Amino acid sequence: MLYPAFTTMQAIQIHTTGSADVLTLTDLPTPTPGPGEALLRIEASGVNFIDTYFREGRYPAKLPYTLGQEAAGTIVSVAPDVTTFKPGDRVAWCLIPGTYAQFAVAPAARLVAIPEGVTTQQAAAAILQGMTAHYLLHSAYPVQPGDEILIHAGAGGTGLLFIQMAKSLGARVFTTVSSEEKATLARAAGADEVIFYTKEDFAAKVKSLTGNKGLPVVYDSVGKSTFEQSLQCLRPRGIVVLFGGASGPVPPFDLIRLSTMGSLYVTRPTLKDYIATRAELDHRAKDVFDAIANGTLRLRVEHVYPLADAAQAHRELESRATTGKLLLIP
Repeated sequence: MLYPAFTTMQAIQIHTTGSADVLTLTDLPTPTPGPGEALLRIEASGVNFIDTYFREGRYPAKLPYTLGQEAAGTIVSVAPDVTTFKPGDRVAWCLIPGTYAQFAVAPAARLVAIPEGVTTQQAAAAILQGMTAHYLLHSAYPVQPGDEILIHAGAGGTGLLFIQMAKSLGARVFTTVSSEEKATLARAAGADEVIFYTKEDFAAKVKSLTGNKGLPVVYDSVGKSTFEQSLQCLRPRGIVVLFGGASGPVPPFDLIRLSTMGSLYVTRPTLKDYIATRAELDHRAKDVFDAIANGTLRLRVEHVYPLADAAQAHRELESRATTGKLLLIP
């Protein structure tokens, strides 16, 4: 049953693709949960680069489209066939479109309970980026104690979580940043070597730091502007884990070069395939939330915006000037 005052809601939609200017605050009917679904009152929604890809049209979406894929809040109602959650439960979810809004519906099978000791804002800030760092470090390339690894964009929302998790696994962490402020944050998260990609050739620096051996893995969320040099950082049979494209998509690439550069590997993973089962989703979310609750994983929520300021949040994210996590509050 809906709260009487909330038969309508506000949401951020795009009616055409383009710059942040296309984000529009729109009045919509509050959705009704279908079979297997819950109606959720959103208390915080995460802002992620994937949202800009949908806004730009890099990823296709049926228009008009409500942006956002990460949120936390409280269950308002559930469909009659839902028995795993009940109204009043605090939950988080991701990769379900439509979270730039006051309310949303989501399959109960994709909701994760927020444990005691974790706030709703913390859950919204960590559910997508935390599980992303988790699957990259544990599954895409399983980091072993003593591994030397490179994480690009170490002061971003994912990067700061990534560095902390990698250190907990015993890695020696190299990271790239663009400013001294970001370097300070990356070092505080545990980075062993911070490289200013704006001032030096990071591939040459990595080779210097490793005695010309190279690395077993580079985690690259930047894409177009870093990919070639990321390959150059690798030792023979190393792997680039390309999990984003903040600078744009990587151009077409002749795979024979992987052979000539040392039998290298490239993977382009995405989170949905690493939380495809309920067991995987629960395992990764539990690891992330437990680490937040016990203080071993520290979150940096840099800025909290009203829902109506979503365009400004996108501009700041795309400027690469932000550190930590950006949230929208409906």
